[in-house]
Amino acid sequence: MPATDSSTDRLQVGVLASGGLDSSILVSHILSQGRTVWPIYVRSGLVWQPDEERHLERYLERIGGPRLRDLVVLDLPLGDLYARHWSVTGDGTPDGSTPDDAVYLPGRNILLTIKPALWCHERTIGELALATLQSNPFDDASDEFFAAYQRALDRGGAGDVKIVRPFGALEKREVMRLGQDCPLEETFSCIAPADGLHCGRCNKCAERKAAFASVEMRDPTKYAN
Repeated sequence: MPATDSSTDRLQVGVLASGGLDSSILVSHILSQGRTVWPIYVRSGLVWQPDEERHLERYLERIGGPRLRDLVVLDLPLGDLYARHWSVTGDGTPDGSTPDDAVYLPGRNILLTIKPALWCHERTIGELALATLQSNPFDDASDEFFAAYQRALDRGGAGDVKIVRPFGALEKREVMRLGQDCPLEETFSCIAPADGLHCGRCNKCAERKAAFASVEMRDPTKYAN
């Protein structure tokens, strides 16, 4: 395990990258600020993740540069925790007619961030950036949640890593405008992929289509349906 010291490098930032629109645009946005980015992917064994991870690798290859570090993959298997949940089984996946909260995964933000935060701590990387938007409806994406979570990190010995949300005050269409010159065709945001393609029918595919439509941008996605 790498040695640590009392200082942290604020020019470097870990970015929790899922391969979706928001986190991919966030990687590009932080790079445009002249900072060094460590993209971090948490592999949990959910049904869409093999396709998601491949798309993320392609996106990073397209935007590669001297300040973009190699993708960090952290394993955090959730099959034993979520068991019969649709995210593991692929059965009963929420379709495009369902509300946002249909895709809620219990404890997701804690599970996704704790291991990356500790990874950054061990390497004296001062920030872990998340692509949470203002419109996120879940309690574990609220200001109150992250304030409490930061206090827990502070008490737990990883307080030198600050959880930051650069898009926290932005709506989806504002993020899409930031990413209009990014290779968004390489992003992936489907929870029921079909032969490596976006299914075109699930909750997340509906959200993706709406995102491109909100800024009158051509949707470059290949949908199976």
